[in-house]
Amino acid sequence: MTSGERSLEARLDGGLAALGIAVEGEQRHQLLALVGLLHKWNRAYNLTAVRTPEEMVTRHLLDSAAVLPFIRGPELLDVGSGPGLPGLVLAILEPSLSVTLLDSNGKKVRFQRQAVMELGLGNVTPVQARVEAFEPIAGGHAQVISRAFSSLVDFIALTASLVAPGGEWLAMKGPAVDDELAELPENIVVAARHDLAVPYENGGRQLVVLQHRDVTQA
Repeated sequence: MTSGERSLEARLDGGLAALGIAVEGEQRHQLLALVGLLHKWNRAYNLTAVRTPEEMVTRHLLDSAAVLPFIRGPELLDVGSGPGLPGLVLAILEPSLSVTLLDSNGKKVRFQRQAVMELGLGNVTPVQARVEAFEPIAGGHAQVISRAFSSLVDFIALTASLVAPGGEWLAMKGPAVDDELAELPENIVVAARHDLAVPYENGGRQLVVLQHRDVTQA
């Protein structure tokens, strides 16, 4: 093992420990393999602006893992998933979770499919489609998550028909989310806001949980 590989593993192990997430050997292997695959594909297909494996551990794996305590399943729809984030990470960390990755970009969905195949993730379904054309599962998805898809208003508008009754939208946002919250329609309320302490990352992150107003008043 090279010093770079040891450093990468130490960063992942330390970050997961800081988040209070325990993983089995196979999950750890899958997470590290995901970074390797993403780094390899990124050089040819420019899937992400994050270039180094070390940065990918922090800004992709640990950033995605930070929302795990708020994932309740049983099914999760990752909208605008890009190369499969946060959905692939959450599917590795919670094998009982059924994850659908949705993106319209062909090269990013091809990467998702390759990752699913190489990592042996039977609980992940990549879909190449525009959000407007996507047909949800019967009854809708319990949770719909977005990491960097759009504004909150557009996120809600485009996915309104995809959320199950009583379901939630999960929006991973930076510190400047208050302006977007002020523009939410009256029938959508903020059920919770969680600060996300992403290890090795200084920038503020938070998870905004949104619901239909009638859900919170029921």
